Amino acid sequence: MTVEKTPFIQLSEPTKYHVRLIEGQYQKLRRLVSWPMIALFFGLAWVKVDNVPWLFFSFAERKIFLFGTVVSWHDLPIMAGLMIAGACLLFFMAVAWGRVWCGFACPQSIWTWIFIRIEQWTEGKANIRAKNDQLPLTGKRLLRRISKHALWLATALFTALTFTGYFLPIRELVYDLFTLNSSLMVSGWLFSMTALTYLNAGLVREQICLHACPYSRFQGVMFDSDTRTVSYDAGRGEPRRVRKAGTASRQNLIATDLSNPAYDTELRDLSASNITGGDCIDCTICVQVCPVGIDIRDGLQAACIDCGACIDACDEVMLKVGKPKGLVRFASEHELAGSKPRSLFRPKLAGYATVVLCALSAVLYGFMNTTDLLIEVRRDRQTLFTKIDQHTVCNQYNLKVENFDHNQQQISVTVTGLEQLQLHGQSTISTTDDNATWRAYRVCTSQAKQANSKIEFVFTSGVKEIRKSTTFLTGSI
Repeated sequence: MTVEKTPFIQLSEPTKYHVRLIEGQYQKLRRLVSWPMIALFFGLAWVKVDNVPWLFFSFAERKIFLFGTVVSWHDLPIMAGLMIAGACLLFFMAVAWGRVWCGFACPQSIWTWIFIRIEQWTEGKANIRAKNDQLPLTGKRLLRRISKHALWLATALFTALTFTGYFLPIRELVYDLFTLNSSLMVSGWLFSMTALTYLNAGLVREQICLHACPYSRFQGVMFDSDTRTVSYDAGRGEPRRVRKAGTASRQNLIATDLSNPAYDTELRDLSASNITGGDCIDCTICVQVCPVGIDIRDGLQAACIDCGACIDACDEVMLKVGKPKGLVRFASEHELAGSKPRSLFRPKLAGYATVVLCALSAVLYGFMNTTDLLIEVRRDRQTLFTKIDQHTVCNQYNLKVENFDHNQQQISVTVTGLEQLQLHGQSTISTTDDNATWRAYRVCTSQAKQANSKIEFVFTSGVKEIRKSTTFLTGSI
């Protein structure tokens, strides 16, 4: 009896590849989505309206400034609701169109494309970079390489500064940095953020999407047979065409710049020299433009971010060889099998849409009922009561007023509940100078008839009034 051995597949080491930039409808759409997001990221940190930041997370004031609304840390469940709604919206998009968030709006992908463009601007296009890698790194090539990394570091530092500017005042942050007055903690944070951005977008790139991003791992659970993802139509493209001897080789095609007029001639040669096969001429352009370095013709893969670069590249090739576009396109398994595409109103999508609407409704309700003024009243536990004379009794209280509305800065304090109550302490609290600090108050009366009575502290700011009940002790009078 012979035992069949399990075949062992030796995985090749990953090789360095250079991403070719391509134009097309999906690349225009990606820029239409990503550039406004980039502008908002770098711009919102500087925007102030009436000297109030438009988007700022203040640890010192324990406030979140959110587009003209001040949210307290006690309203953080609202932010959790926003995250839940965003996650469910991401799941909805994943079930409907795959990882389009990753390809069109994910910061990792956006910054990777920025760094690739810097690389092309300093060291040339992909085919030039590939050739130069085989040459010694000297002279102009060395200067170009240094310039690339310098611009990468500058972009990474600008990114780190902007991100930190949403938690620390960015104007003071920039001034302290360039005058060398930043604290050790802030400097260390900026250095770490700059290094991470430089490594992620410049050197690691697609490995983050494949190995660090959890979305690439659970996407298989989210997808179904009706999910429209970037797909290769194997029924139309296979078998790939066979070339005659003496025609342009794939290596020659790879070494040719996409914008070179000779590229069109080589494509036509490849197409005209085929003996038999499908529409795919095995030009590998779809692989060369892929930012994660996969071959879409191998089927759905965890690393694919659905950016559509291979669609634009393949469509261009199909037009040049006189074939219809769509060999690589957004399509579901049912569509590739020849079935009619199903509508978006499917049970799974409807479930995610319902959760998104519920979460957004809860968030909207939370924003309409945010905490403007938080007040705490505590009795002094060291001394229950103090008798001043035979009739007058005093109780000690600690009060804290935390204001989250910059329009109400003066809070008046009074006390009621017993006759002839006297309040000893600040009758007006300024939340501009000493917000959220404990203040000592003493309440006295000579008219208490019971050992235990209820009194109320009344806090007034304009038309807003808040009452806090507490106990007034007299003992045995």
